[in-house]
Amino acid sequence: MKLLRSLALITLLASFAAADAIIPTPATRPTSKPAAPEPPPGAIRIACVGDSITYGHNIPDREHQSYPARLGVQLGDKYFVRNYGSNGTTALKAGNRPYVQRPLYQAALAYKPDIVVIGLGTNDTKPGNWKHQDEFVADYESIITAFKTANPAVKVFVCVPVPDFMPGEAEIRDSVLVAEVNPMIKRIAKDTGATVIDLRTPLEGRKELFPDTIHPNAEGAAMMAKTVAAAIAGR
Repeated sequence: MKLLRSLALITLLASFAAADAIIPTPATRPTSKPAAPEPPPGAIRIACVGDSITYGHNIPDREHQSYPARLGVQLGDKYFVRNYGSNGTTALKAGNRPYVQRPLYQAALAYKPDIVVIGLGTNDTKPGNWKHQDEFVADYESIITAFKTANPAVKVFVCVPVPDFMPGEAEIRDSVLVAEVNPMIKRIAKDTGATVIDLRTPLEGRKELFPDTIHPNAEGAAMMAKTVAAAIAGR
């Protein structure tokens, strides 16, 4: 009898141990996000490449309210838009956080978009980055070349960045955007055959749409999307 009770106890303990062994722990619990949905057949692929302004930093529900998300809604089912914005990035390869070194850059190239909208230049104006200003045009154009290599038929749009309202210009400097970066972006467009999208003018003087002085809120992102959609549609 004692033997039967001992065997029963051993069996019970073993079942508890087995159950405990399959409970996910922080180390074993899956951490990968679901795979991004694939574009439907025949859809025009759009890649929105850029920094935190493209990403939608500080926008609640950025997955639906960032400018690329709003762009997809405005353009409709004929288009499939993906957000490849990466916070803090620069066009400059010698910048503090070069876009070309981010995994999203390779992901955007692998997407082989039919249209690429590039929004870089704001973080390049930081003093520690802009000391490499002589490399800005070549570095920016190399990004365009990479997308043309990935898809020779790609249509390229380059954005004049939104205004910056940071006081004192200790980091991002709006004066450098206006006097130096923006003219260079227009030169890049001329060099490469890209189309310029002016995101500055619609948001000029609209400080209330920039809660942290740098990043547009959802309303500002909607204005950006409207401007980009009009450019893509040729309006």
